[in-house]
Amino acid sequence: MPWDFDTTRPIYMQLVERIKLMIVTGELPSGSKLKSVRDLAEEAGVNPNTMQRALAELERDALVYSQRTSGRFVTEDKELLAKMRDEFAEEKVKSFIESLMQLGYKQDEVITLIQHYLGGMK
Repeated sequence: MPWDFDTTRPIYMQLVERIKLMIVTGELPSGSKLKSVRDLAEEAGVNPNTMQRALAELERDALVYSQRTSGRFVTEDKELLAKMRDEFAEEKVKSFIESLMQLGYKQDEVITLIQHYLGGMK
């Protein structure tokens, strides 16, 4: 089933974000082999050249690497993966807090909401 894309942003960047998320969540585990460009492109419902561009971006970020005759693999660099996970979390928290501030919440109210929510998770 093709992936869903936002028409207001470049598809290759959305592919990069999606694959990064798959790596962070462990859907693509550290050290695992990626499918071929053609297979990934077919799965995502995009042109292979677009997928190739996204994978090249991930290689520049050192999140995936190529082995000449074996294909592409997810990095095994635990520090890099932890940093990427933290960046994703920061982005989500920032977006969440900005949304609440736009609704008129103050900082102490946001903290109270979070504490209340976390207290209910026990």
